[in-house]
Order: sequence, then C-alpha cells, then structure tokens
Amino acid sequence: MKFLLDTNVFIEAKNRYYAFDICPGFWEWMHSVCETDVASIVSVRDELVVYKDELAEWAKERKDAAWFLAVDDEDTQGNFTEIVQHVASAHYTDPAVAKFLDSADSLLIAKASATGATVVTHELPNPEAKKRVLIPDVCNVFDVPYMNTFEALRQFSAKFVWSP
Repeated sequence: MKFLLDTNVFIEAKNRYYAFDICPGFWEWMHSVCETDVASIVSVRDELVVYKDELAEWAKERKDAAWFLAVDDEDTQGNFTEIVQHVASAHYTDPAVAKFLDSADSLLIAKASATGATVVTHELPNPEAKKRVLIPDVCNVFDVPYMNTFEALRQFSAKFVWSP
C-alpha cells in the first residue's frame, strides 16, 4: 500500500472541493485506486459511518472493502504501543493525549509504519502544540512520511475533467 488516508481526507473531500454532487470524478478515482495504491484502516471507516450523511452511507457501502485494512496485526500493534508511550510522555495535555488515542490517528500512523505507507492528511505539523496531538508531528518522530490530499493526487497525476 502506498498511501493511507486519514478520516479528514474523506470529510474534507465530501464537505468541500470534492463533494459528491460537485466532483463525482474524485470518488470514481478513489474507487479505481483503492486496494492497489490507496487504502485506509478500519478505525477510519468506523469514524466515518457514525454520521448520518452521504459520506457515512458511502463508507457503509464499503464496510467490508479490503482496502479498509485491519489494525490487529502484530507489527501495527507494536508500533501503536510505541506511539502511545511517546505521546503519553511528550509535552501534550492529558485531554489532548486522550483525544488522540481515542481517534483513528494513532492506529493510522502505526499501520503506515508497519506497511511503509505514506499517511495522507490535511493536518499540518506544529511541534509546539500542546492541546492537540497532530498526525504530522507524530509521523516525524517515527519517520513515517505524510502529505496532504493535493500532493497525493499529484503523485497519481489525477485529473478531474469537466464535461458539459
């Protein structure tokens, strides 16, 4: 797997630039690249399906898709343990640590580390942040590459062309 998508990639796509009714090509692209070069994890899927919107329905329709990768393998769990130890002993507030560990973020980074994948997220690094644990900051500690959606789309030379 080349890229692992964060929950915010799906949410931002649906809410903004790639809304289902504005850019169906994005979602078609997702369908074409998932399972080969792009994936996510079951924890991200679980975060998506709790809402009552079009994205939740889209995720529910794909709930058994192989590209929502399991996170219970030994390598991912070992990486997760290291991430937990790091975040718990770093400069973050207790609520920030709890929120981070309760989300899919830590497992996404752990899976990316286990598989050699790049995390795709809209979060930006901020090593001085104390009230929020950010994916890029943890990725940097564990040498896990990350990029945003637009950089990933450029890696694929993706183009969403308008046709009247």
